[in-house]
Amino acid sequence: MLSRVADSLYWMSRYMERSDGILRMLKINYASSQDDIHEFSWKPVLQIFTYLEEKQADAIAHHSRAVLEYMVTDKENPNSVLNILTKARENARSVQDNITKELWQCLNEFYHTVRDERLVNWLHKEDPVTILDNLIKQGLLYYGTADITMARGDGYAFLNIGKFIERAVQSADILDIKFSDKNYDLSKTDTSYWKYLLMSISGYEIYLKTYRSGFDAKNVVEQIVLDENFPRSVNYSVQRLYIYFERLRNQRNAEGFQKLEFLIGKIRSRVKYSTTESIMKEGLHTYLSGLREELFGVAKTLDQYYFAYT
Repeated sequence: MLSRVADSLYWMSRYMERSDGILRMLKINYASSQDDIHEFSWKPVLQIFTYLEEKQADAIAHHSRAVLEYMVTDKENPNSVLNILTKARENARSVQDNITKELWQCLNEFYHTVRDERLVNWLHKEDPVTILDNLIKQGLLYYGTADITMARGDGYAFLNIGKFIERAVQSADILDIKFSDKNYDLSKTDTSYWKYLLMSISGYEIYLKTYRSGFDAKNVVEQIVLDENFPRSVNYSVQRLYIYFERLRNQRNAEGFQKLEFLIGKIRSRVKYSTTESIMKEGLHTYLSGLREELFGVAKTLDQYYFAYT
């Protein structure tokens, strides 16, 4: 596979995963804001998904509709859903011969929905949860279409490598920012806070079925970082990253493969053999920051050895 094709598939997938994460976070946090209108702040969401300075974030942190417009449709926000989907579509268009017609049509329709000028008015006047839910469903349609129409070759491997790198970074970022709000105090029991955190990454129902004793901060950390059966946990993402990277094994790029295999294997072992106790002993922020840096190292090495630039 040409390096530019691999690069485009990888970034198309990363952008789609990022848009999905943003939309889910916005939907659940808007619902949370309606429960506690005076105390609720959008600042954690803005810290995770934007590049705003602290003063700029503070200016809109208590204005839900303004945040939704900025995060979904603002052309000046490089990380808005509109701009992310534009980048995903540009990457998809450059490799149309390497993706199915159904996948291209699905992504293209999603792009035009977000680009519709009426969406701004809807976000201001209609129920945002309904609108965001519809956008999330279009993202799910993309995932389903990719799963049932794409051939299981190198292209599919690069799609999944991009998806799971982005997902692992997102989960680590969300957990880190949310626990920083609590000063990393795992003794605090705040049922609604942990509930909305889990709902924002589609982990609430799984948590209830796994942990019968109620909400506990240590269990939240365990599920989001270590649970090998939770699709959005760091552990699950890293294990899938390893599986899909192994499918690229060949002799033509032995040096690059060996370096990446080592880096991914190192993260895989670190997460697999961690416990909540060892994470707390190291410090949650230190642990998550280290994981992020190692994942960024994998992405940088992919750029160097597999894509069209160094």
